[in-house]
Amino acid sequence: MPRSDLTRGYSDGDSLVGEIVREEGHIYSLAATNDLLYTGSDNNYIRVWKNLNEFSGFKSNSGLVKAIVISREAKVFTGHQDGKIRVWKTSSKNPRVYTRAGSLPALKDVLKSSVKPSNYVEVRRCRTALWIKHSDAVSCLSLAEDQGLLYSASWDRTVKVWRIHDLKCIESIKAHDDAVNSVTTAESLVFTGSADGTVKVWKREIRGKRTAHSLFQTLLKQESAVTALVTSHMAVYSGSSDGAVNFWEMGDKKLLKHCEVFKKHRLAVLCIAAAGKLLFSGAADKKICVWRREGKVHTCVSVLTGHTGPVKCLAVVEPSGGEEEDGGDGRLVLYSGSLDKSVKVWRVPRH
Repeated sequence: MPRSDLTRGYSDGDSLVGEIVREEGHIYSLAATNDLLYTGSDNNYIRVWKNLNEFSGFKSNSGLVKAIVISREAKVFTGHQDGKIRVWKTSSKNPRVYTRAGSLPALKDVLKSSVKPSNYVEVRRCRTALWIKHSDAVSCLSLAEDQGLLYSASWDRTVKVWRIHDLKCIESIKAHDDAVNSVTTAESLVFTGSADGTVKVWKREIRGKRTAHSLFQTLLKQESAVTALVTSHMAVYSGSSDGAVNFWEMGDKKLLKHCEVFKKHRLAVLCIAAAGKLLFSGAADKKICVWRREGKVHTCVSVLTGHTGPVKCLAVVEPSGGEEEDGGDGRLVLYSGSLDKSVKVWRVPRH
């Protein structure tokens, strides 16, 4: 198996503790479990890493890998520039071997739907497509596993809802007036952020055997595109192309109240991640800001530098041993992927 062009470890005294550099493509997506890191790039490859060493890898036929999520059953869902969502699973005999388990929508569902004219919707002027298919790049994926659902956001302005057990599209939400850049979930709420400058909240309701979503609240209307979303402990954060991060807190009847906007980046925020009282924002200015929340106020406690290209994606995990691991220092592991073709590994104090 080919190895990365460079893997490098650093002393534990540094915030930066490791680096993966591979010249084959820019890093557009990341997902992490306790012991594995998944990276997606613009050469259609998904690489799997363990302790900074290449553990496995698999490739889609086409489509830059824009999003990766991992289910509890270790199924890997990948969203692509070509508008497709692909599903991968490991071999029961060899955990290093990944095979494609399907795609969303399945070919049989496409063929079945295509014979009925009412299944076609207008996606652009004078152009129609099946409502169960994305007609543009899949920008983001989010799992709601307790409900058995997967959400996909797309530049085609829709969010589609998929049933995980049979990989069927059960709903298509006409969410925004421009590309949908981000989708995330919390309890019965779904949050979407778009290039149209809005953040919307959708409420999921079970109606008999049907799952339906309706617009519950619009959190933001601005000129700048919304580029990233994350939820954390009854709070919602959005990153924008103007370098700002907005913060809302959930109140009575699940309505969200805007609490703060904070800004440190000179260029667009491209990704955000959260853990405990910490929020991480990565941006086109090549930097990662670490924010600590105290009450309703966020303070930038650190700026992580070292990338030579825009920081496109972040993933944060707690060490599997908890605070007892690594000498009990209780630090989080943060992964950052960049258009400089590298992934950097950081350890950040959680307090």
